[in-house]
Amino acid sequence: MSSEQSVGSEHEPESHTPRHAGFKYAVGRMVATPLARLIYRPRVEGRDNVPRHGAVILASNHLSFIDSMAIPVAAPRPVHFLAKSSYFEGTGLKGALSREFFTSVGAIPVRRGAGQAALNALDQQRQLLEEGLAVALYPEGTRSTDGRLYKGRTGVAFLALQTGAPVVPVGLIGTDRVMPVGAKMPSLTERITVRFGEPIDVSKHGPATSGRARRLATDEIMAGIHALSGQELADVYNEPPAQNPIDRIKQALPHERR
Repeated sequence: MSSEQSVGSEHEPESHTPRHAGFKYAVGRMVATPLARLIYRPRVEGRDNVPRHGAVILASNHLSFIDSMAIPVAAPRPVHFLAKSSYFEGTGLKGALSREFFTSVGAIPVRRGAGQAALNALDQQRQLLEEGLAVALYPEGTRSTDGRLYKGRTGVAFLALQTGAPVVPVGLIGTDRVMPVGAKMPSLTERITVRFGEPIDVSKHGPATSGRARRLATDEIMAGIHALSGQELADVYNEPPAQNPIDRIKQALPHERR
């Protein structure tokens, strides 16, 4: 079989929908996935690199809002990802549609932020992995607005080292052209490419409690993503501009970004 294949032409059976996903996700995946494949005709490479069963982390570059839809569409099994809780908390018809949509594509609501919020998000992802599910994460933390690949935060390595889950690097190409930052609707003329790399076992770097092990594991994962995406390396963290002097000092100090 060719390393590049049309998603719609593969007849290999998928793993069962996990109980965590529920009825809405099962129905949403049956409806949304074929529709997205038909409209966007994604080029998918290395699909066989994704384990069909058991816990796995899909670690990807992040270029566009639709990245979290591109990965589940291309993957050979259900994939879960964390989404801002505001997508689930709207009112009226718009709020209901948003809630139904994100539930149907496997999103798990989370309140984002630093400190305890970040720890809670990691704990939610750990629970999903302990259930034997596939989880998609963005080590950069937020979308790249200039197309460069930014330095990875160590949360993904912490989860992999803590749970023993293999990490499959993912390179997304063209999602920023399909739906650039700030766009209201996606383009129907562009095609995307999703590349799945070979699974990475990060256990050789040491325990999850070691900051050095987390950093080395994260760097190995980011190197895998870079090999697939071909992006220019930024060699800095992708952080929003500091809002006050204290934030500027914090960003200047050397510390581990989770």
